[in-house]
Amino acid sequence: MNKKEIVKIVIISLIGLFALLIILSLLPKKEQENTEQRESRRNATTVRVTTVEPGTIERSVIINGEILARNQVTIFPTVGGRLVEIRRSVGDRVNRGDIVAYIDPSRPGEVYSRSPVVSTVSGTILNAPYNIGDTITTQSAVFVVGDLSSLIIETNIAERFVASITLGMRADLWFEAIPGETFAATVSEINPVLDPATRTLRIRLRFENPDPRIRAGMFSTISLVTNRRVNVPVIPRSSVINTYGSWIVFTVDEENTVYRQEVTLGIENEEFIEILSGLSMGDSVVSAGQNFLSDGDLVRIVE
Repeated sequence: MNKKEIVKIVIISLIGLFALLIILSLLPKKEQENTEQRESRRNATTVRVTTVEPGTIERSVIINGEILARNQVTIFPTVGGRLVEIRRSVGDRVNRGDIVAYIDPSRPGEVYSRSPVVSTVSGTILNAPYNIGDTITTQSAVFVVGDLSSLIIETNIAERFVASITLGMRADLWFEAIPGETFAATVSEINPVLDPATRTLRIRLRFENPDPRIRAGMFSTISLVTNRRVNVPVIPRSSVINTYGSWIVFTVDEENTVYRQEVTLGIENEEFIEILSGLSMGDSVVSAGQNFLSDGDLVRIVE
């Protein structure tokens, strides 16, 4: 190939390149924009979206409680001495005025008649910690008698939750001995004074529907509803991101463009959170895939 042919090929190539540039410059601007949008959508982040809807949200505290007989009384002897006879045992039914044990108050060189221990209430013996031969005093709790026909739940609330506790507050209970079942109860008694040693408040709850399988002495796990909001905007907790002390979400418009939105939060539970401001009912919010988004990004929505 001689020099003229090479020059000819180069000239033809330059003419072709110049013609291509002219054609591209003449393409409609809208078509270029559509091409860019298609390219952007191919690179869009895949997200899931939820709608802001009205709902009911509750905040609960999880604590442990003990099941007690409602009318539970400790029986003390009137004299000190040696326990010489026990007439009742745990689980026995007693009536008010029944003799449940005898105490011998005799001392060396002195002989006295045996003194009876009398039940002051009717009920079932729940505890009898002493045995024959034990030496007891007038401060010794020989028996504990309670009415098992009416059970209560007793528990202690940490000081930070005290202001939220009110009479009639609802709670759910469950027991290891009765797996898979939940029992409803309400707060029926609130101690007016905190325990200064533990900084807790003693409360009692009553069962809404007593169950014969629940017995005094059992321990329960209690979910006590401390706050409840009805017909308020709620979204999944996963939708909210904390950035430099502010809470934000990403909303999605009809063209699948996301916008960064700062929100104010209310109460929350394990799944949902209340929105006080920043969103409106019906807004579409990114609930998954938002960690790598920026304001104005295009997204691809999946179910």
